[in-house]
Amino acid sequence: MSRKIIITVAQTGNFHGKEANPNIPLTPEEIAASAYDCYNAGAAIVHIHARDKDGLSTNDPAVYSEIGSRIRAKCNIMTQYSTAPANRAGTVAEDGMKLLYYKDLVKPDMCSLDCSLISTSWDGRTFVYEWFRDFLCKYAKMMKDLGIKPELECFDPTSVEDVFRVLYPAGVLDDPVSLSFVMGMDRISQGAISFSEENLDFMIRKLPKDRFVNFSTISIGAKNHVPGCVMTILKGGNARVGMEDNIYYGPGRLLKSNAEMVERMVRIIHELGYETASPDEARQILGIPKLS
Repeated sequence: MSRKIIITVAQTGNFHGKEANPNIPLTPEEIAASAYDCYNAGAAIVHIHARDKDGLSTNDPAVYSEIGSRIRAKCNIMTQYSTAPANRAGTVAEDGMKLLYYKDLVKPDMCSLDCSLISTSWDGRTFVYEWFRDFLCKYAKMMKDLGIKPELECFDPTSVEDVFRVLYPAGVLDDPVSLSFVMGMDRISQGAISFSEENLDFMIRKLPKDRFVNFSTISIGAKNHVPGCVMTILKGGNARVGMEDNIYYGPGRLLKSNAEMVERMVRIIHELGYETASPDEARQILGIPKLS
C-alpha cells in the first residue's frame, strides 16, 4: 500500500490579509466555508488563526470556538487551532494560550505549540516571542491533559533538539510526536532558519532515529512553497499548504482559494505515487481519537 500523506491547510495567518490577496478568508463564516472546500479537495487538517470583526488578528477563544463549531457542522476535517499570540501591540506569549482556559471551547483535535525564541519585525514594530522551555512544558502538559495533540512548530535546529531533549523527557508529549519545520521566516524574523534543501536535510537529521515522528515543512513564500512541500514528502514527511504561507499559485498569479492549492498538492502526491490521508486516517496516524 502507498504511504498516506497528510495534507494540512493553513488558510489565514497572523500577518497579511485581504490587502495581499482578496481571497484570504477572515470571518468565521469565510474560514469555515473555505475549510469545507479544502476538505472536499483532499485536506485532512485545517490550521486555524482567528480574526476579529475588523479583520485583525485575535486570540479571542470565542472566535476560535465559533470557527470550530461552524467547521464541525460541515465536515469531520481535523481542526488545529493556533496558539501564537495575535499580531497586535502589547500581546505576549500567554495570550496565545487563552483558548486552553476557555470553559466553552469547541475543542480542536490539535493546537500549535511554537518552540523557538525569535523576534519578528512587522509593520514598523519588532516583538519577541518568549516561548521559553518552562512555558512549553507547561502548555504541552495542559494540552495533553485536555486531550489536544500539540503540533510543534520549530523555527531552527535548536528548537528541534529542545523537543526531544527537554519536552519529550518531561513526559508532556505522547507518541507519535507531530512536528513542523518553519522555514522561510528569516526575512522578517531573527532566529528563524531560511529554506533550502540543505537546511531541510539538516532539520530532518535532528529527528530521533529511535521513534516515529510525523513531520511537515511550513515553507513560506512563493519561491519556497511547492518545492518545500515536495521535498518534504519525498524525504518521508507530510504536506502543508495554504495562504498563511503563500498567496500565489504561480509567478504573478494570486491563489483563487486555499482549495486550489490543496487540489494542486493532491495531484502532485498522486503523481509521486502516494495517497492522501482522509481526516480519520490522519487521526489514526497521529494517535488521535475519531470524532464521536
